[in-house]
Amino acid sequence: MGETPTLYEWAGGTDAFVRLTDVFYDRVVKDDLLGPLFARMDPGHARYVALWLAEVFGGPPAYSAEHGGYATMVAKHIGMAITEPQRRRWVNLIQDAADEAGLPGDPEFRAAFLGYVEWGTRLARLNSQPGADVVCQAPVPRWGWGVAPPWQG
Repeated sequence: MGETPTLYEWAGGTDAFVRLTDVFYDRVVKDDLLGPLFARMDPGHARYVALWLAEVFGGPPAYSAEHGGYATMVAKHIGMAITEPQRRRWVNLIQDAADEAGLPGDPEFRAAFLGYVEWGTRLARLNSQPGADVVCQAPVPRWGWGVAPPWQG
């Protein structure tokens, strides 16, 4: 067996994350619970999130280089007061979008993908609350396979 690919490589690179976020934000803006949070979304938002996810999952540091890294991402959530139902809807919609966008469906990839989505959305919800003590300076997380590397049978 050769070298283990990154989650980014396994997913299909930046193009896969662009497809994912295009499908995802098309759903988000039509959603009754999430739509209001994104009503004034920057037209480039889906691409920015695609670059963020690509970097998190082992791709090039394009989000950091072009948009400022972790501090910028965290700042986008401060004061939004994201609710738990909104967080859960976000998680559900991105999983549905992953299916529609053709991201790998193998259990190992989806477990790692969902692990990051759960971690990231829970942190975003906490950071979004009024008066939250937010850590604004940290490296961009680099998510890996965890306990189950890709099955290459």
